[in-house]
Amino acid sequence: MEKEGSRKTVRALAFASFFNDLGSDMIHPVWPLFLTGVLGVNMSILGLIDGLGDALVSISQAASGYLSDRTKKRKFFIWLGYAFPLIARVGYGLSTAWQQIIPFKMLDRAGKIRSAPRDAIIADVSSKENRGSNFGFRKMMDNLGAVCGIVACLVLFPLLGFRNLFFLAAVPSIIAAGLVFLLIREKKAETRIYEGLSLKDLDRNFRLFLLSSSFFALGTFSYSFLLIFATHSGFTMTFIPLLYLIFTAAASLSSLPFGKISDRIGRKPIMMISLILWGLVCLVFILSQDRAAIILAFILYGFHKGAFETVQTTYASELCPPEYRASSLGGLKMVVGLCALPASLIAGILWDQISLFAPFFLSLILTSFSMILLVFIGDGNAEAEGRSTTFR
Repeated sequence: MEKEGSRKTVRALAFASFFNDLGSDMIHPVWPLFLTGVLGVNMSILGLIDGLGDALVSISQAASGYLSDRTKKRKFFIWLGYAFPLIARVGYGLSTAWQQIIPFKMLDRAGKIRSAPRDAIIADVSSKENRGSNFGFRKMMDNLGAVCGIVACLVLFPLLGFRNLFFLAAVPSIIAAGLVFLLIREKKAETRIYEGLSLKDLDRNFRLFLLSSSFFALGTFSYSFLLIFATHSGFTMTFIPLLYLIFTAAASLSSLPFGKISDRIGRKPIMMISLILWGLVCLVFILSQDRAAIILAFILYGFHKGAFETVQTTYASELCPPEYRASSLGGLKMVVGLCALPASLIAGILWDQISLFAPFFLSLILTSFSMILLVFIGDGNAEAEGRSTTFR
């Protein structure tokens, strides 16, 4: 009965992710085109807008993780995280200048307050033998929703245009919030009184993992740069959403397999593979502007996302103390989010002032530092076999 309750919890969260990303990715394929073509921004402003939302709301992600652990509540933060994008997408449709986009972008990204409490639930109801699979399933559904959203964008964008498409993209968030409200059952966890989390509560492995993730985040700029680069390689505007579909489909297909493999061989080898895949993406963009090579790079980028986004959270959840999971995962997301602004902003400045290849060279250097640090990180030290009674 306990196992069935755990499976229901994971499935409910996975389908909520599916619907939310369905709405998100009705927008994402045309997002850089809207900003550069309709609102007239340059690459530096594009980098600022794409990085600012993640950077500023990263603090709220850490706060939601802290509050979730302190109150022993997860559901409210997850539900709120699916409600925010609903408002933001309506705001996108109403915006007529790039300055108006910023508060709605921040609100949209503030929806990420759901991430740490949601991931803590999945870690809590999982064992070491299926934790990677459960995170992989959740990420697979997330990416599958993105694939469906891209297809919807391709079909509906020519009929609706930018603004009506943005309005329509708000609807799936209503469904996602409804799934969380109706299907997640919450009981107060029987754990010790929460006294707060500090770095001294985290061992050397988790601290190294934070540092490695920071270096990598500083070098991984927004996907918008890859799509705009493709237009410089001869791809037409109408083909750009297809490139987005290609890498999202590759991420969807690879998330669950990478999660399952990590259950068998460990998290660190898959993390290393994910970083190598990103390095290969950068090298392809630097060395070739051939259309076939660019398409290959987008496939590799999808595999990178499938591996990295699945296993990073799984690995972190096993490196941190179980009683501080939401706080620790929120802290990780805060660090990564705070690196998002300089990453995309610096990439935009390098693109405008030096060369469109310059961001990829910087990313290769920072990714190399991340890989070196990863070598010195050990296995998860959390009580992986333990199960929380918070959600059943």
